[in-house]
Amino acid sequence: MERQNALPTFAIVSVLLGAGICAPSFAQQRAALDYPSRPIRLLVPFVPGGTVDFVARAVGLKISAAIGQSMYVENRGGAGGIIGTDVVAKSPPNGYTILVTSTGHASLPIITKNLPYDAVRDFAPISLVTRGVGSVLVVHPSIPAQTVGGFIALAKANPGKLSYGSSGVGSPMHFAAESFNMKAGTKMTHIPYKGSGETYIDLIAGRIEVGFPPARGALEHIRSRKLRALGISAASRWGELPDVPTIDEAGVPGYIRADWYGLWFPAGTPVEYVARINAEIVKMLRDDAIKKLFTEQGLIPVASTPEEFGKTIVDEIAFQRQLVAQMGLKTQ
Repeated sequence: MERQNALPTFAIVSVLLGAGICAPSFAQQRAALDYPSRPIRLLVPFVPGGTVDFVARAVGLKISAAIGQSMYVENRGGAGGIIGTDVVAKSPPNGYTILVTSTGHASLPIITKNLPYDAVRDFAPISLVTRGVGSVLVVHPSIPAQTVGGFIALAKANPGKLSYGSSGVGSPMHFAAESFNMKAGTKMTHIPYKGSGETYIDLIAGRIEVGFPPARGALEHIRSRKLRALGISAASRWGELPDVPTIDEAGVPGYIRADWYGLWFPAGTPVEYVARINAEIVKMLRDDAIKKLFTEQGLIPVASTPEEFGKTIVDEIAFQRQLVAQMGLKTQ
C-alpha cells in the first residue's frame, strides 16, 4: 500500500514515545540530522544480474542524488542468499549497510536448518519496494486443457501423473506449484532442476507438462506458442498478457502469489535512519520514470511503512511454514 506522505522525524519520535519506546538522546537526534554523512552499502546476497540486483541498482541510482551520498551495490552471493544476508545481520546498526533481497528472505528460515541469523529479529524493515507481476501457469501445447478449470479437472483425473519443473527445491517456482496443489486440491509431481533455463528446455520439449515460471521470463515462449498460458498468480492481470486471467478469478479463490523485494537495516539501527530512507523510497516510487523502468521489468512499484513491511515478512513466514508442512519438505 503506497503511503502519500512520509512522517517527519519528530512525528515518528512522538509515536515511539506513545508506544513506550525511549526517545533518542540529543546526540542521536543531532546524528540523525547529519545522516548520511558517507556512502551507504546496498548488499545484494546474490551474484550480479537478476531482479534483486536490478532493484538495488535502481534504488541506489535514484536515491543517491536525494541524500547527497552515494549508495553502492555490493554483491555477496552464496548459499541461496544466506551468506550475504548474514553479513548484514552482523553489520553495525549504524545506517550504512542495507540488505536488498526478496521473498526468499521468508523462505530460508523454513527450508534451512541452523540458519545463522533470525530473519525477523536480526533486521529492521525499511520498506517494501516492488512486487513481481506473478508466476504464470503454463503447459506444454500437447496438454488438452485450455483453462485453469480444465487443467484442474485433468490433474484431478490423473493424480501424480502430471509433472511440473522448478529451479530447485524451495525455489519460488516450487512453492508456486505446491501452493496451487494446496489451493486447487491437485497432486502434481515435482521435478527439480538446477536452474530455470533447464526447466524451460524440458517443458518446451514436452518432457514435463507444467511449469510456474516468472511471467516476464516466460513471455517470449508464450507469444511464440511454445507454451500455453492458463493463468497468472498475481492479484491482477498483467498488461503484457491481458487475456490471461488471474488464477484466483479463474477458479482457485485465494491463490495469489507474487515475489516481493525490499530493504532492511540490521536490527538496532536508529529509527530516524529508517524513517529517512523509507521517506526517500516512497518519494522515488512516485516518479513516473521509475514506475516505467520497473514496469518494463515486470515489476509493480509499491512502497510501505516499515511496520507494514514487517507484517508482510511475518505473514509470509507463517504461510510458507504451513505450506512446507503440507508438502512434507524437510529442512536441509
